[in-house]
Amino acid sequence: MSRRRRKHRTRSRPGTSPGTIAVDPEAPRPAIRILGYGPDDCVEREVASAQDLRALLGRWPVLWVNVDGLGDAAVLAEIGRLFAIHPLALEDVVNVHQRPKVDVYDAHLFIVMRMADDGGSEQLSLFIGSGYVLTFQERGGDCFEPVRQRLRGGKGRIRAASADYLAYALIDAVIDAYFPVLEALEGRLEEVEKLIFPSPDDAAVSRLQQIKEQLRELRRTTWPHRDVVNVLLRDEVPFVARETQVYLRDCADHALHVTELADSCRETATDLMGAYLSSLSNRMNEVMKTLTVIAAIFIPLSFLASLYGMNFDRSASRWNMPELGWAWGYPALLLAMGLVACGLLLWFRRRGWLGSRGAPPG
Repeated sequence: MSRRRRKHRTRSRPGTSPGTIAVDPEAPRPAIRILGYGPDDCVEREVASAQDLRALLGRWPVLWVNVDGLGDAAVLAEIGRLFAIHPLALEDVVNVHQRPKVDVYDAHLFIVMRMADDGGSEQLSLFIGSGYVLTFQERGGDCFEPVRQRLRGGKGRIRAASADYLAYALIDAVIDAYFPVLEALEGRLEEVEKLIFPSPDDAAVSRLQQIKEQLRELRRTTWPHRDVVNVLLRDEVPFVARETQVYLRDCADHALHVTELADSCRETATDLMGAYLSSLSNRMNEVMKTLTVIAAIFIPLSFLASLYGMNFDRSASRWNMPELGWAWGYPALLLAMGLVACGLLLWFRRRGWLGSRGAPPG
């Protein structure tokens, strides 16, 4: 899935009448594809227009209609009339900022989920009705190909089951699609960890910040999926058979696992950021310690150099720097300065301020 992430924004103006379909002018036009099946056959085809769907209703025990693109209000309205979709639900389909949720209507069950894609997520609107499943996606490309392969090959019990089982398979595919995304983020965190611990790197912390933002978005989108599945597990929810609820329990476990994995990655990212800051602080402390040692060594040397740079006249007084007249005065001063520097270095090392002798004695 290589799709460009777009910002979610409300299409309808504040105060607009409920049920108004206000599409995004930049959204792609709807592409309709049906997959009708039963225990003995499976038919998959493109549908040219919403009107052509009417002749396909009732041909198979289960009909899956998938719509990619939300850029034509007339097509969406026609599909809404054909499947008796409530106007409020159809409005939520085109307003793609919805939080994952479940709404119960007389003619159908309306489910909103967030489907993972590169760099973010897109809204998936799913309707379960009598003998059909209707899905709306913001654009082409999804995580449902394994489900389509099972339908084409007749694998498992999906072709013999009703529409609610197909809806379960789609929901499960949406939740499971987050695992590769989180595993990829875990791999990126391991790469960042290798960059941080040898030596702090500004590029590493920039990558870490990007990962934290993605994890924040992932947690915001994955957490409500648990509530969605838990609602579907209730006995009073229509269009979901008790037999399908058994499979939805496994789906609930997957949703919980995804949330826990996202939380674990967030904690790892937070720990790495703390490790980066701690490493940066330790490196700064080492630099300051080195500079302090150098400054401490040059303090007595600077004193000696300034002392003998005062140039008092020796002829005016016998106390005015008699060393200036000594034959070995200059070498003696250099030797004294060297001994002072070496003595300070030895003393700093014995105190544990240099090298790796451990903490300084108390």
